[in-house]
Amino acid sequence: MGEARRSQKLCTTVAVRYRFIWKPIGNGEKELQFLPHKVRKLKHIPPVPVEPEELKPEDVEYLDDVEYLRSLDPKEWKHQDHYKVLGIPTLRIKATDEIIRIAYRKKVLKHHPDKRKAKGEEIKSDDDYFTCITMANETLGNALKRRSYDSVDPEFDNNIPLPSEIKNNFFEVGSYYFELNSRWSEKRNVPKLGGPDSTREEVEKFYNFWYNFKSWREFSYEDEEDKEKCTDRDERRYVDKLNKAERLRKKKEEMARIRALVDLAYNNDPRIGKFKQEDKDRKLAAKRAKQTAAQIKKDEAERALKEALLAKEKADAAERARIETKRQEREIQKKALKKERKALRDICKANNYYADNPDQNLTHITALESICENMNVNELEQLNKEIKNKGKSAFLKAITKVNNMIEKERKAVLEASKPKSAENKNSNSTQVMPEWNEENMQLLVKTVTMFPPGTNQRWEVVANFINQHGKFNKNTSKFTAKMVLAKAKELQNTDFSKNNLKAEANKQAFDNFKKNKNKKNVLQVNENGISKKMEEMKIDDKNSKPVEQKNNKVESTPWTTEEQLLLEQALKTYPAATAERWDRVAECIPNRTKKECIKRYKELVETVKAKKAAQAAVNSVK
Repeated sequence: MGEARRSQKLCTTVAVRYRFIWKPIGNGEKELQFLPHKVRKLKHIPPVPVEPEELKPEDVEYLDDVEYLRSLDPKEWKHQDHYKVLGIPTLRIKATDEIIRIAYRKKVLKHHPDKRKAKGEEIKSDDDYFTCITMANETLGNALKRRSYDSVDPEFDNNIPLPSEIKNNFFEVGSYYFELNSRWSEKRNVPKLGGPDSTREEVEKFYNFWYNFKSWREFSYEDEEDKEKCTDRDERRYVDKLNKAERLRKKKEEMARIRALVDLAYNNDPRIGKFKQEDKDRKLAAKRAKQTAAQIKKDEAERALKEALLAKEKADAAERARIETKRQEREIQKKALKKERKALRDICKANNYYADNPDQNLTHITALESICENMNVNELEQLNKEIKNKGKSAFLKAITKVNNMIEKERKAVLEASKPKSAENKNSNSTQVMPEWNEENMQLLVKTVTMFPPGTNQRWEVVANFINQHGKFNKNTSKFTAKMVLAKAKELQNTDFSKNNLKAEANKQAFDNFKKNKNKKNVLQVNENGISKKMEEMKIDDKNSKPVEQKNNKVESTPWTTEEQLLLEQALKTYPAATAERWDRVAECIPNRTKKECIKRYKELVETVKAKKAAQAAVNSVK
């Protein structure tokens, strides 16, 4: 059993022992078994701290130094050693009040002037040393005065050890000085310095106490001025102020001395160095563990990143392969579709299935193109087989089917553009749906051009513009963004060859052209109004197949404002990737052929390029 520590943390358990054996269980096998044994219980009684016994008056040796007493000057009683005067110079602060009273009584019985006069000694009434004995008793017999005198005890060692002295014998020298200064502590049970085996908690408790040390020591006994001798109140206040300032200065010097002692001990304490080294090693180990964990984490992250990159590369390769496969499939399908369309056109042209009546030739040719656009490969293949077998009846049946499908889609778009809320039907003020008349249609085309894609809340802006500048009846409601969007999609997806607006548009365009011709007012197109995207568009040479006209001549009729707007809208509706683009564009512009549209487009592109080149030349000159 180890030695119990001097602190309050005492050991209560001595030892616990276990016994295990390998016991054979058969077939050459063994089993680990625990053998219980009797445990002896020991009772540990912690040591009780013994307080120092109080000195008894009968055990004290009272000294009587007559020569020292006769050498004292009663006028300088304040500078005498009161304990030596009473005959107890070795006890000093340890002397009790009872011991001081007995010591004073013994001095009175021996050195009182009456006692000495009775023995025949000569007594000086004004200058007798018995006054020093009386003043010593008055000082040590009063608790406050004795505390004031003990604070400046001339026998107390106010020095601190040298660094070399405390470094060579730390525990012995340090214990002496700390126990010596512990008398000034306001708190009782001052912790001891301890030994080399003291725990960290004990050492920290010791230094925390002394770094927050509170001393009761005060220096009023050494006041140079006695305010009791002052004649008036102002003089007493002034003297008291001087005394307090001097006490405070001495108190600060005392606390600085205690702090210097504690710092000296802390800097030379071998236990502190050991604790610091342990903390340093622990921090270093924690730092190394943290660095190791960080490195492991970094390696794991790099490995995960490599795996992710590898997986991404595989996924990208698979995606590229999938895209390439789809592209090849689209190419095959596109070639098959092109082949079936060509076969259909060749069959119809070879057998003259378009119409019996030459007036319907253009209509059936347009219907043939609609069949090619709206049927897939399988449907076209099936239609070619049916035409080969059944002839013209199959072709007319296909035309009817495609026309019905287009009309059904158009009705679905119109139905979707109608308001679905039942509240409008039941409201008291009935409003009629707005009609898309010629003026509103032209406003729609103009507004869509004015506000291109990317405009904030584009369709709301377009709807508001049409509502403000369009023509409506009295009970007609206004256009909404959804209605405008649906109409724009309808115009974009509608085949103009089957649209009933074509005849009206042709008639309106012819009237406008005749009107402008009569007035001899040829329209000058504003080059600044040309769309900025016109330059970026490219002519698809593969899809541009000008329709052959008689004598291969193109009329140079000036372009009107309406035709220019329709051209720009058609170019936006059918981008360069659209199959047979210029045929579609020409269908959107009445009285204009495909060749005229291509020529007008080239003129606009050249105009824009020339204007940019001129501007660049001007900038270079500047």
